[in-house]
Amino acid sequence: MKFLIFTFVGVVHLLSLGSGKAVYKHGITQRTLQEIKEEIASYEDVAKAIINLAVYGKAQNRSYERLAFLVDTVGPRLSGSENLEKAIQIMYQNLKQNGLENVHLEPVKIPHWERGEESAVMLAPRIHKMAILGLGSSIGTPPEGITAEVLVVTSFAELQRRAPEARGKIVVYNQPYVSYAMTVEYRVRGAVEAAKVGALASLIRSVATFSIYSPHTGMQEYQDDVPKIPTACITVEDAEMMSRMASHGNKIVIHLRMGAKTYPDTDSFNTVAEITGSKYPEQVVLVSGHLDSWDVGQGAMDDGGGAFISWEALSLIKDLGLRPKRTLRLVLWTAEEQGGIGASQYYQSHKVNISNYSLVMESDSGTFLPTGLQFTGSDKARAIMKEVMRLLQPLNITQVFSDGEGMDISFWIQAGVPGASLRDDLYKYFAFHHSHGDTMTVMDPKQMNIAAAVWTVVSYVVADMEEMLPRS
Repeated sequence: MKFLIFTFVGVVHLLSLGSGKAVYKHGITQRTLQEIKEEIASYEDVAKAIINLAVYGKAQNRSYERLAFLVDTVGPRLSGSENLEKAIQIMYQNLKQNGLENVHLEPVKIPHWERGEESAVMLAPRIHKMAILGLGSSIGTPPEGITAEVLVVTSFAELQRRAPEARGKIVVYNQPYVSYAMTVEYRVRGAVEAAKVGALASLIRSVATFSIYSPHTGMQEYQDDVPKIPTACITVEDAEMMSRMASHGNKIVIHLRMGAKTYPDTDSFNTVAEITGSKYPEQVVLVSGHLDSWDVGQGAMDDGGGAFISWEALSLIKDLGLRPKRTLRLVLWTAEEQGGIGASQYYQSHKVNISNYSLVMESDSGTFLPTGLQFTGSDKARAIMKEVMRLLQPLNITQVFSDGEGMDISFWIQAGVPGASLRDDLYKYFAFHHSHGDTMTVMDPKQMNIAAAVWTVVSYVVADMEEMLPRS
């Protein structure tokens, strides 16, 4: 995943933003908030039925078991890989067999990058084989590799101060972890900033909350006017060790070899399924997760869990014989890790109907035990979502936080559509994120049950309410 923080962007009022009842300027509707509260409270029995089925009933552990079968069968699902396309075809058949409606694949073009063979060996002050993972879209080294002295820095500011020392060296970033949103800038921009001062390559301390000598990969970005240099992530342990060595005056030399290559864009698909609305079928509540992953681990946590609780939401609603007033649409995105490529193309294809989207939801921050819902939207929409979350009192998960987000739904949120995501344990999430450790062992079936219940109650109630969520 890419972690984003949004502020709500107001949009020009459209008369068509309403649903069955008109929504006027500034989101003032024909009904009072008290009337809406009473409508939401009437869903108490439905919410309890969803919770009982997902957490205690015959559907418990189903999302976990479905996910385990896919990731054990297919493995990691890098953009452009055969594994990803195999997973898409499996999911297409799964959704059809589940009896969902309008199951189809929407074609998109996505990047194709492969890391190839890679290695890094410290030659001085001692021999030490380092664990590395090349960063997405990185170029490779020459076949013979690069052997160079190391310059260790802890910030971009230090790199600028020591720019004359960087030429012809491998820059190692040992930036402290502050938060993912802040610290990931070193992974994204590290190669460009190092190249600007003449470095031959860059190695970035993994952006992680905790490490057991595990490198964490992810996307990085080049600039057209800056030379491209190879770049990879290294473990927290090695970054800190080299920082100590440098502080003691040791000369550090590394031999780096990377076989990374970028190929022409390839064909892929966003995977779509629906429960068609009974009264306002043209209006949509979208639930989603991304099916692609990095090429290490199994992609179970990022974002298999999010994709599968989104599928589970439709399955639970179908199992209970429910049909919301507006369409509940599941989208399993492709190529999220490369910058929301599949979702961007979906937005371009569907934005003509933006006034019909009541809520966009993406789970891409883990499916551990959620503490609440993150939401971006107007004040009145937030007040409504607080009432919806009260229905989850049996699970003691009722809080509504700010900054509903997700790379794949960001296009809609920035255009003014209300957005929601699960609030989860980010310390645990970023300990395994984009690493070999992202496997089914990280997942907990009971926690997935609860996450699915929260996701289902929210999506169903918003899809079945008489009015769409008001916008600014």
